[in-house]
Amino acid sequence: MNRRLATILVIAFVVASLCSLLVYRMIANRMAAGRPAVTTRIVAAKTDIKLGTMLSADNLSTIEISGTAPKGAILDKDKSGIIGRGVISPIYEGEPIIEDRLAGGKNGGLAASIPVGMRAVAVKVDEVVNVSGFVTPGMRVDVLISGNPPDQQNAAQAAQAQARTLLQNIQVLSAGTDYQKDTEGKPKQVQVVNLLVTPEQAELVSLATNQQVKIQLVLRNPLDTKTDPVVGTAMSNLFTGPASAVVIAEKPKRVAAPKRVVPQAFSVEVINGSKQTQEKFASPEAHQ
Repeated sequence: MNRRLATILVIAFVVASLCSLLVYRMIANRMAAGRPAVTTRIVAAKTDIKLGTMLSADNLSTIEISGTAPKGAILDKDKSGIIGRGVISPIYEGEPIIEDRLAGGKNGGLAASIPVGMRAVAVKVDEVVNVSGFVTPGMRVDVLISGNPPDQQNAAQAAQAQARTLLQNIQVLSAGTDYQKDTEGKPKQVQVVNLLVTPEQAELVSLATNQQVKIQLVLRNPLDTKTDPVVGTAMSNLFTGPASAVVIAEKPKRVAAPKRVVPQAFSVEVINGSKQTQEKFASPEAHQ
């Protein structure tokens, strides 16, 4: 066999091997496509579920996903015991229910989402603030108070009404409605916003809500976490040009009257021969 024939045979063998491999892969892909894909049924949110919501059968459904279930996914809503557990992170429609996004036990709700060392304090706001939608969970706000100081509550001193920033960069935990009784004892709806604060900040908010002052929430950029000292302003500054520091008139101090100095008497020694006597006389100021 000459060299030319051997070369042709080797090339033909290589081409045949490549064609066989190509045909094998095409057939394998078609067979795999014809086979049913492996799917897993897991529990998902039927509707949007807000933070602090207690899970019920009405807001849960099941979906099928290809492949294996993600870590922490719930496979059976009845056997897993998730009914009645609180949501500590918002879950959107069609999103799988993950174990890490639920409170540790039942009746956790909003309380389970409060970090260790922090507190949740409720602040009443007007309907315009709540309906406008800017106080949603996760937003950052500043807390402003306005009113008259405790010693300036009468109408004659209304011009001394002041406004100051009480807290800065406060996270909103939840926003909704609450029911409280009015002066007649009848229930009424009140717009309430829950803020995430420290224990010291909770004391400040508690004092502000118990006084005759108005509390207002001011929206801020969530990326702006810097807190700067803000000087309060007074009502009179609105009509006197640029705002300046709040100046509270001090009460005049009572000055004690100077003590009266009683002038002392003086004496004169009189010598009459061998007899010596002393005569005492009062100063002229003593007679006044």
